Amino acid sequence: MAKKVLVVLTSVDKFPGSDKKTGWYLPEFAHPYDALVAAGVEVTVASPKGGLAPLDPASVEMFKSDESSVRFLNDKKALWEKTQRLADFAGKAGEYDAIFYPGGHGPMFDLATDAESQKLAADFYDAGKVVAAVCHGPAALVNVTLGSGKALVEGKQVTGFSNGEEDAVDLSKFMPFMLETALDEKSGGKFVKADKDWGEKVVVDGRLITGQNPASAKGVGDAIVKAIGA
Repeated sequence: MAKKVLVVLTSVDKFPGSDKKTGWYLPEFAHPYDALVAAGVEVTVASPKGGLAPLDPASVEMFKSDESSVRFLNDKKALWEKTQRLADFAGKAGEYDAIFYPGGHGPMFDLATDAESQKLAADFYDAGKVVAAVCHGPAALVNVTLGSGKALVEGKQVTGFSNGEEDAVDLSKFMPFMLETALDEKSGGKFVKADKDWGEKVVVDGRLITGQNPASAKGVGDAIVKAIGA
């Protein structure tokens, strides 16, 4: 039987209080998707609102020469234009092998505080499933509390978009919190990152898989494939 992964995208298309567009980040879904599909994994896509999950236009421009991203953009639009409502997956963790949160700045504004997303991520982890995220995707995990009452990331090595990288793209001023700081606090000082900004960093701590930035997306996909035995 094919392995199944639930991908959760943001529904946020603009930075709050601004006309500046955001959403999910193209290579952070495209590269893991390629790895998953190559391994025969079935991919289902959800978002808080369902329907169109907004793609960050800046990521389209930034990765216009990236073969995987361009192919995904041209051939797989239905995946993010017709997402299912996240609420419809309540209680269904047992039907999947992993849940995966791609990044883009959008998750900082909805998935970080979305109660349905938090409950689902906890259910996946408590059921022995893999929980994975890349770049700003780990924002969805910062406030997740497991059935034990512990934070999902407590005591676990974890990574995500670093404070230095956020400053470098001049978007720290828009952030409701700094992801590196929050993950480091919730994990108990276990946040790790690449030696240099924009370097690839994939962290596997048991069934928790996180990647730092766009360069880490393919590695996260490969790590999910390995972790679920696809």
